[in-house]
This record gives sequence, structure tokens and C-alpha cells, in this order.
Amino acid sequence: MKNIKSFYPLFLAGLFLLGGCVKEEDLVQPDPNVETTASFWKNDQDALLGVNAVYGSLLTDGTYMRSTPLLLDLKGDDSRSQSPWGAMYNVGRFNSSIADPSIYGWAYETYYQGIYRANQVLENVPMIEMEDEALKERILGQAYFLRGLYLFHAVNMFKNVPVPTSTELYHEQKSQEEGWAQVKEDFTTAIEMLPVSYNDVSGSDAGQVGRATKGAAIAYLAKAQLFTQDYEGAKVNFKRVIDLGVYSLVPDYKDNFTTENENNSESIFEVQFSREAGGVDLGWGGAPASGWGKTSARAITYAPRGFGWTDVQPTQTLFEEFMKEETLNGENDPRLNVTIAWNDPEGYTLYGKDFATYYANNPSDLNALFVNKYQNSYGDRTDEFDWRSGINERIYRYADLLLMYAEVLNETGETDAAYDYVQMVRDRVNLPDLREIKPNMTQEEMFEQIAHERFLELALEGHRFDDIRRWGWLDTRLDWLQERDPEFETYTDGREYFPIPQTEVDNNPGTEQNPGY
Repeated sequence: MKNIKSFYPLFLAGLFLLGGCVKEEDLVQPDPNVETTASFWKNDQDALLGVNAVYGSLLTDGTYMRSTPLLLDLKGDDSRSQSPWGAMYNVGRFNSSIADPSIYGWAYETYYQGIYRANQVLENVPMIEMEDEALKERILGQAYFLRGLYLFHAVNMFKNVPVPTSTELYHEQKSQEEGWAQVKEDFTTAIEMLPVSYNDVSGSDAGQVGRATKGAAIAYLAKAQLFTQDYEGAKVNFKRVIDLGVYSLVPDYKDNFTTENENNSESIFEVQFSREAGGVDLGWGGAPASGWGKTSARAITYAPRGFGWTDVQPTQTLFEEFMKEETLNGENDPRLNVTIAWNDPEGYTLYGKDFATYYANNPSDLNALFVNKYQNSYGDRTDEFDWRSGINERIYRYADLLLMYAEVLNETGETDAAYDYVQMVRDRVNLPDLREIKPNMTQEEMFEQIAHERFLELALEGHRFDDIRRWGWLDTRLDWLQERDPEFETYTDGREYFPIPQTEVDNNPGTEQNPGY
């Protein structure tokens, strides 16, 4: 995190034998050069460093450095991949292989690394006699929140998974319903322990942005309730976030995807990356090394041809859906050019180059669609080939919450009220008032409108496939999805979830592979 000190995880001390005639209890001695669990958890600073380590698992390749955005994006009809790397190419085609755990296996491993670290905090911090009891409660609240967040990803993407609430080595596989129950319990506990803002606290964490807040915990609880069709519960909690009065849409949509204006009023929770923090080495996974930076590889992975690897591209369907919208001034939806780099007749500049000129000698690229969201394409960077993007990943935006709140209002019979929250998102980009152009929509018509709004507002942010799955479209609209995105042609039942990594099946007794694999 940008202003949270790095912490390197605890390692168990090795045991060594001393020679000579000594008592048996003298034979085992701790290595004085290595921290142990027993020697580490002593004071306020140790507790704070401990929870910082839990945040650290958000920054590695398995999570938001690269793998998790790929896993969330590529199955949607807003993205496609022609990556030469089979593991990546196959994600969006629902063909991830049990024999090759690349990408999805790294994510699974890192989610449980984060859960383990959270459990370390939850087991050890209560035993510390801290001078600042309010700080202690905030640290525990963050651990509950982060455990809930990592488990949210595991349950949502891998279905039936272990649900560890202790640091014991083995945990049996649970049903998805049991997993969701623990996610909700963790967020519920976190809500009572977290502040609305760290600007209003005293202690060593005062003023630090990027830490989990009460609003983030309520928002994720509401999202978990929505994902489990508890519309009434979700409606109550989405409204609690709105009523906090601390979140609002930023005027410029672009500000959600650049290094400028990070941790802004629209950000409910974001992962903190920085080119200035740490070293310059890439932190691919495992135990951190001293040279690791705190940067993201998302930009180079998604970047337009010639500026990065172009492993992810927008679909033609997404582009055409954007073109259905026109502002009150008769212009294209401004979110289009923030999301997609293309040969705009009005001109398009990326990394200081004119699109049409740069691709003039390559007709296929001249007419292609590339990802612009979360790219360093506006400033003085010439490309992404150093792998080191410092753009924070906004994993929960207020716009997302407003549209989910509109959805649950509609689902619970308050269709007219849903108009207001959809229109807040449309007003930001100067789109016409739905009450005027589409008055008196039925519940089904409003649902279709919200689905359209979410497709455009949240494109390539890891939400589309979650929506497709929870709405049941893999059962009811598969032919339609195949028309929009040919990658759906290889979907088969059960492949909406990733396989449990084979090492987990082999090493954790009783673990069963997900259906469809």
C-alpha cells in the first residue's frame, strides 16, 4: 500500500542441535537471527506490521498484480484473448486445464496466503497488551475484512473451497453456501470494528488512506448478499453505504483509472500500487524479497499492440454497445475512449502517438480495438515494457454500488425508485434522462437497462462475468452470448468456475474436484 509500511511475512525458526553433554531441554535453541511467531507478536507496531502483511497478498501475481483481473475479465463478453500463452488464452474459452494451474492456481494459492496471514493476526493480536485499544480493534477489523475479501474471491471463483478460520494446516472443503456464510460473517464483524475514515482516528494509522473502512465492509457485505440473492438484505446495506455520505462520483470518469486522483471520493476500496515504493524487482509470488516493488503488470498485459503484450482486447460487442449511446450534445459516450483505444475518426492519441498514424502500415491493427482502461497512455510514458505500472486497482467503485442498489430496488418491486440511481451514473457522462426517453419501464425492462448500464460503466473491470453467472444467463441466454462473443461456444456446464488446483486435491484429504473437470 502506498503509505503503509511493507512487512515481510513470518517464518518458523529452524531448530539446531548443540554438541556436548547438556540437558535435553538445552538441545533445542531458537535462532536469534530469525523472527518466530512466539517472538514477534509483542506490541502495537508488531500488530500493525502483521495486518500490513495481509494487505501485501493483494499485490502479488496471483491477485491484483496480474492474475485476478485476468480471471475476472476474460470470461466476460466484453473481452477476448489471442494470447500465445495457452493458460491465458483458455481462460475466456472455459478450457483451463487441471494439468496446468498457471494463473488460476496462482490466484487460489495467494487467496489462501492472504487468509492465512489474516488468521495469524486474528489469533495473535488479541493476546497483545496494546497501549492503544482503539488501534487494536481497527487492526482486527481490517483482518476480518481482508479474510472476507480473499474468501469472497475463492468462493466466487472456485465454488466449493476450504474456509479456514485458524492457522491449522488442513481445512476440509466446504460447500459454496458455507463459504458465503463465512464471507458475510467476516464482513459483518469488520463493520463494527472499522472507522468510516482514518482521518478521524488517533494512533499510528491516523490519516493513512488505502486501509479498509466501515463503508468498504458494508459494501462488500451487500455485494455478497446480492450474489446470494438476498435482495432485501443487500438493499438495506447498499443504502447504509449511500447514507454514510462519504462517497460520490468523480466528475471525470477517466480519473478512476489513472495514477492521478487515486483514493478519490468514488473509491470504496482499491489496491495500492506505486512506482515509488519498494524496489524495482517484480513480485511474482511467494515470500517477498527486499528488492520487490509495489507495481502492477496489468498495464503491460492488456496494453495495445506495440505498447505491451495485447493479451486482452475488447470485443466488437462492447464497442457496438457503446455506440448505442449518445450524449445530450450528440457525441459518443465519453466512456468509450477511456475504455477502448480505436481509430476514432475524430482522432485518438495514446502514449503520445496518433493512433491512425502509428498503425497506418498495419490494416489489421488500424481497425482493431485495444484496451485503454488502466493504461499509462495519457502521460509521458512511451510504453508499458518495463512491466511497472503504478495505477491503483479500484476494485469497488461507488458507481458499481449505485447500479447494484438500483438492481435490488428493481428486484424488490421499487422499479420507479431505481431510475434515480441509474441516472446518477448516466448524468456523469451527460447521457439523456431515462425518465424522459424510457418512461414507465416494467421490472423486466429496467433489469435489461441496468444490465446495459453495468456493461458500459464497468467494462473490463472484472464484473461482467460475475453478472452473467449470477443472472443465470449461461442457462437462459447461452446462444445469445455465443453470438456476442464466440469464446462462449466452448462453454460447458460447470466451467463457470475454475478447477480446484490439483495440488490441493492431492494434498488436502477429502477434497473433490469441481463438476465439469
